[in-house]
Amino acid sequence: MKTKVLLVTPPFTQLNTSYPATTYLKGFLDSKGVHTNQCDLSIELFTKIFTKDFIAHLFKEVEKSNEEIAFPLVYNQREDYIQKVDRVIHFLQQHEVTAAYQMLQSNFLPKAHRSTNLNEEEFEYGFGNLGIIDKAKHLATLFIEELGDFIKANVDEFFSFTRYAEQIATAASSFDEIDEYLSFETTIIEDQLLLLMAGKLEEYQPDLVCFTIPFPGNLFAALRCAQFIKKHAKKTKIAFGGGYCNTELLSLTDTRIFNYVDFITLNDGEGPLLKLCEYLDKIIAKEELERTYILENEKVVYQNKTPNTIFHHSNLPAPSYTDLPLHSYLSFLDVMNPMHRLWTDGKWNKLTVAHGCYWKQCTFCDVNLDYIANYQNTTAEDLVDKIEKIIAETGTYGFHFVDEAAPPKMLRALAEELLKRKVYITWWTNIRFEKTFTPELCALLAKSGCIAVTGGLEVASDRLLEKMKKGVDIAQVARVTNSFAENNIMVHAYLMYGFPTETDQETIDSLEVVRQLFENNCIQSAFWHLFTTTAHSPIGKNPENYQIKIVGPKFKGFAQNDLYHEDPLGANHKQYSDGLNLALQNYLNGLGFDVPLQEWFDFEIMPTTHPNNLIASFLKY
Repeated sequence: MKTKVLLVTPPFTQLNTSYPATTYLKGFLDSKGVHTNQCDLSIELFTKIFTKDFIAHLFKEVEKSNEEIAFPLVYNQREDYIQKVDRVIHFLQQHEVTAAYQMLQSNFLPKAHRSTNLNEEEFEYGFGNLGIIDKAKHLATLFIEELGDFIKANVDEFFSFTRYAEQIATAASSFDEIDEYLSFETTIIEDQLLLLMAGKLEEYQPDLVCFTIPFPGNLFAALRCAQFIKKHAKKTKIAFGGGYCNTELLSLTDTRIFNYVDFITLNDGEGPLLKLCEYLDKIIAKEELERTYILENEKVVYQNKTPNTIFHHSNLPAPSYTDLPLHSYLSFLDVMNPMHRLWTDGKWNKLTVAHGCYWKQCTFCDVNLDYIANYQNTTAEDLVDKIEKIIAETGTYGFHFVDEAAPPKMLRALAEELLKRKVYITWWTNIRFEKTFTPELCALLAKSGCIAVTGGLEVASDRLLEKMKKGVDIAQVARVTNSFAENNIMVHAYLMYGFPTETDQETIDSLEVVRQLFENNCIQSAFWHLFTTTAHSPIGKNPENYQIKIVGPKFKGFAQNDLYHEDPLGANHKQYSDGLNLALQNYLNGLGFDVPLQEWFDFEIMPTTHPNNLIASFLKY
């Protein structure tokens, strides 16, 4: 085909590894003969900002502003930050032990608001006497985070390491605020982004630039780039796709986004992008586009010729990492918990075992949407073929299988195939706490290289688990997580509070269950989420069945996903946020198991109804 495609990951997503969308799409388009390049502006912008030259420029800009400077400890030590930022970034990319010793010298790195608050006792407890590289990595991370705080407070309020302008794209039922901010002058951070974008346009000369928008925190930066392309490369077409579009833009009617883009594709991008290339090459008419929004006669039109061209998960080629700056990714170590750190520390190749979710019943989940509902599997042989190809391309042996819920039977087959072919990798994935994960299966997974699993415990209440249609109960979760832990596979639990009709008592009892799961080493990491109703979940579609009332936001033509609800039968859920998170932070570090639950809260709570040996009793059977 004649059309040249550039696939772009906008800032900010991940800094330790590339987000998988563009790698999957490049592998596919390459196999179809489409001239395709890709770039990760997330890591490229980060490594452009955190350099000696830019940090020096940044401090000069702050000096000229004549405003009160936030984080003065950083500003007062600016020369140290300027002179040492390149060294710190290089260390976070390479992790040389010689540099680690230097980072640990008491007078080498400047100390500001984060590092001066470092608890030395916890620091030594967390890393011990032998973790030289980890200790240095943590201090180097604090150095970069202090600069990040300074940038956000003094230069660009939208700045963050894993998102950009997220606050204006979250629950953005109207395009008004986004459109307004796009009319403002660019910040010095955005100027660097647009310089990078200009360089990519010059280098690759694309006919079509495709931005993947996985999260709300990617939307504004992508729009800034699209705005730049429309002004400086007027013949170049622009497409948006990805998780944000697939969940938030399903009811799109506002035409203003088409001032910045030409196409918005939904669901798996392979088919729609191939059709877009054929359309731009004048092989097909626009009526033959699939799952694609276009602007026609000043109206948003969803062009979707059926039946769709389907590319089954089992027939897709391996992702391609060509063009990505693999040497630039860096590892942060912001938390000492060994399981929690996997998200930001280490380089991981991203791959999916299966497409969608084999369970697809959870009432809080977007089970009606394609990325959940459309379950497709493949073979273990195919997966290991892809694994070997990716290793050859990246030189990285770590794999994160990014499934909604990896199916146990497939994981067994994958483990057996890895062992049969003597392919030695380190891997982790997301699962459901199925009873299928027996001690025998967990032992097999560990032998094949599995080091960790994540899964949704959600609310530690059997009544609410049944209402959620999780298909598990607390006893089963305890036994399954224990089977993983006994085979040295770390477990991270996703926790939820504020589920419809959840009472004060159930919240406290859930915390007690979590405490006991940590104390019995069934789980090693967890994270609390405050429940949010989403438009495409069974709860969002039928709120009356769950005794809640949807009260907003009013849809105004743009995004629709997160909903506001009233829960007349439930507790005042938000008041528990600080206490739940404070308790969890202690449990993550192996602390506070003997602290009464009341101590975590600054208001009176009721005692738990659970016995203190609840989880231990489940593990006896």
